[in-house]
Amino acid sequence: MKHFYLPPSQTRFVENPDASAASGYPQELRAALAPEDAARAAAEIQQWPGYAPTPLHSLDELAARANVRGVYYKDESGRFGLGSFKALGGAYAVFCLLAELVRKQTGKTPNQNALAKGEYAGITKNATVASATDGNHGRAVAWGAKMFGCQCRIYIHAEVSESRKRAIESFGATVVRIDGDYDESVRRASEDAHKNGWRIVSDTECPGCGDAPRQVMAGYCTMLDEILRQIPEPPTHVFVQGGVGGLAAAACARLWHKLGARRPHMTVVEPELAGCLHKSAELRRPTNIKIAQETIMAGLSCGEPSPPAWEILRAGARGFMLIPDETVAPLMRLLARRTPPIEAGESGVAGLAGFLAAAADDSIRKRTGLDSGGNVLVLGTEGATDAEIYARLTAASGAAD
Repeated sequence: MKHFYLPPSQTRFVENPDASAASGYPQELRAALAPEDAARAAAEIQQWPGYAPTPLHSLDELAARANVRGVYYKDESGRFGLGSFKALGGAYAVFCLLAELVRKQTGKTPNQNALAKGEYAGITKNATVASATDGNHGRAVAWGAKMFGCQCRIYIHAEVSESRKRAIESFGATVVRIDGDYDESVRRASEDAHKNGWRIVSDTECPGCGDAPRQVMAGYCTMLDEILRQIPEPPTHVFVQGGVGGLAAAACARLWHKLGARRPHMTVVEPELAGCLHKSAELRRPTNIKIAQETIMAGLSCGEPSPPAWEILRAGARGFMLIPDETVAPLMRLLARRTPPIEAGESGVAGLAGFLAAAADDSIRKRTGLDSGGNVLVLGTEGATDAEIYARLTAASGAAD
């Protein structure tokens, strides 16, 4: 296959020497994310107003180009009107936190309807949730705080766009912009929460965040449950975005829960400017990196792996790869111009970019077992969460398109 926008030599891939051969989901991983965690989250989220499964698109033309049987793209651009999959995780963690707060004070565990109607407003209105974000997670937390009736404080770093800041503020959250990168905003949010008695809703482990990272991952599993009902046959391969690892770990765990020995070969894809999981795989231990330059894939600009997510990925992911930023805009344009069009944001195309890069490289195809029978799943994690950036990147044209 002749690759249409990325020379294979630009792709960096490392196999995971610690990947487990176990057919069943290992008992030791249940503390990070158990099957019942995912089932509980799905049962709750499916009752929320506006819930509907998001589409799973078949990308037949790309499958033909890549010489595989099928390519399926889970389109999260319409999720709860927030534009990304993060609504499943951040808002669910807010719900869990407030439900537990009510239970401790009343002995009763409320459902989302009771919280949303304000039946326990005397308790929830005085609670504050806090989080750090590159944009989408903070929007989800702010949305959850508004829906379930508590206060919200969101920390963003210097490179988060004004458009994403305004989107978070539209749900009534107080937004604090700090100097430094995403990982610094995580530290600042944790410190301020500790000082002020706020509750951290984080997608990565940090002091004071409690069960939030596990609850966030459990919420993401709802997306995988939908996919397994939508896809004609189980995927043989998954290419999934990295970041701190929460989404990739949720996908890895849920497919392991559901498919056992038939679980797909999973490759985690990261920007070359923010490859903390790739570096962790190389060194065979969770490893932080310094973000020297921000990637265009803002939602993946993370230098510190989530410890519980890494435990799952260390056992379940088969490979880790890095892609350059120039892969992003051509794929956004390609999806925007197809019939019907797909709205895909900068971070949303990372998994698809990784798959196409792997498909163009004979060595990676062999190492991942990607052949003409491959049934590939990629997760389109966001739509145009920054309309200005989306318009600029999809309007441009280039010889590689």
